[in-house]
Amino acid sequence: MMLPTPRALLLLGCVAALGLFGFLTPRALDVLLTVDAALLLAVVIDARLAVDPRRLTVTRQGPAGFSVGRPVDYVYRWENHARRDASLVLREVRPQLLGGVLQPRHLRVAARGRVLDSVRATPIRRGRETAGWFAVRSRGPLGLGQRQRRLDAPWTVTVYPSLPISRLKASIADAARRPEAGLRQARRLGEGSQFESLREWVPGDDTRHIDWKATARRSKVIARQFEEERRQQVLLVLDAGRLLTADVGGESRMEHSVRAALWLALAAYHHDDNIGIMVLADEIMHYVAPQRGKRGLRQVLDVLAVAQPRLVEPDYPAAFRYLAIKNRKRALTIFFTDVIDRMASEVLLVHVGSLRPRHLPLVVTLRDPELERVADGRPAAIGDAYRKAAAEELLTARDEALAQMRRLGAVVLDVCPNRASAAVVDKYLELKRRGRL
Repeated sequence: MMLPTPRALLLLGCVAALGLFGFLTPRALDVLLTVDAALLLAVVIDARLAVDPRRLTVTRQGPAGFSVGRPVDYVYRWENHARRDASLVLREVRPQLLGGVLQPRHLRVAARGRVLDSVRATPIRRGRETAGWFAVRSRGPLGLGQRQRRLDAPWTVTVYPSLPISRLKASIADAARRPEAGLRQARRLGEGSQFESLREWVPGDDTRHIDWKATARRSKVIARQFEEERRQQVLLVLDAGRLLTADVGGESRMEHSVRAALWLALAAYHHDDNIGIMVLADEIMHYVAPQRGKRGLRQVLDVLAVAQPRLVEPDYPAAFRYLAIKNRKRALTIFFTDVIDRMASEVLLVHVGSLRPRHLPLVVTLRDPELERVADGRPAAIGDAYRKAAAEELLTARDEALAQMRRLGAVVLDVCPNRASAAVVDKYLELKRRGRL
């Protein structure tokens, strides 16, 4: 597509002033038409002389993943395959996760040359999206005409939750400095799968544990001794139902839960535990079995990047049946959810209790500071008194539901949103120290 440049439009506007002289002499209109025709011809010729955007190629160099709020620089490599210099005006349309449409920027690429164009992106929210293209305008040598064309430059962007490595390490170090953390973890011998030592076989020992090679070397029966395996299973379960769509502290409950789950996943990885995740709503949205090391952590991060809440009622019975089938090995099951009262959350209460004794359930819920402020405040009017009474009733019913979970054997962590991440990590480390897993 051929278009006039702002310079050409300015010149046409200035020439239009000659039309005022048409009231004095008809020859002024003839001059006006002649000059306009000459300018339009110059625009067309100049646009024809502009480098065709199809003679340009662009490649992107940069990271495949981003973190919310962390600016990242990436580079475009532009190549001009034409025999003339290319004067370009670029308008980039990025994925909405990275801010969407950018302001136009100017770029000049020499004939048969290449140039690097560095751009900064600051992700605004987590998720995964595929998009990206350029609206390219190539100007002619006179700056009067230009060619416009769309150049596709798609990329799949994955924006992960903010990765608080430094704050997480500080939290773990702080927990390690506590008095109870100084106790040495005793090795517990038993029927575990982790080899501990060799010893002489005694009557009553399992004959399957006899080490025949060591027996042959020592001319007496030697048995292997095992200790309980210290690598535990950690399964994150995120409730993505309607209760997690509500805002608390300026963000949705889901965002606070995702951030806390991320901290816990990194802490479990740091302690060499197996990490898995399940996201549920009216169906099982994601499931990753607990795995060890960077592979397990990467798969958990991929799920946390795209997990979004839905305005639906979660299907707890189906979710817990699925969990019982898929994860038979004992695990610390951290359930990020919310409760309103015992009646509304009765299904959740029953199924959380069903995890015992095979698993150790840890239920993480977020307190609502605004609701607590209303319940603790002094009413100044009749309407405020009604709001205070409603808030107190909601908090009482919620406390009863959480108490019922504790009676069913679950560990309950009810915390404020701004300290949920650190509190979850502290509770995880405490459970490991006390050998609850």
